[in-house]
Amino acid sequence: MADCPFRILLYRYFFFGWLFKDVNQGNVFERSVAWRHNQYQARWLTTYLRRWLFMSCMLYGFGAVCEMLLRAPLLSAFFFVPMALSMSINAVIGALILGFKSLSGPL
Repeated sequence: MADCPFRILLYRYFFFGWLFKDVNQGNVFERSVAWRHNQYQARWLTTYLRRWLFMSCMLYGFGAVCEMLLRAPLLSAFFFVPMALSMSINAVIGALILGFKSLSGPL
């Protein structure tokens, strides 16, 4: 990890797709192994959820400051729109957490 460029580290800090394997590739045994790997890696999803929740709160706070104190609604939209997008990412992470806990593996 120390050899990775900053942009890759930043990507891995916010996005979790690199942790998981494709369960649609290979035979039944390989798909089962990939599913177990993904269930094991799902423990990191709560960390990503906290990161995105923190980003959402920070963006909301910046937007509120811009709108209430600075009276700049256009500038506040610069913060409120990414906050709304980050909330949808939180919903996806929540659905993934529930899915990995409740669904059985591939056939």
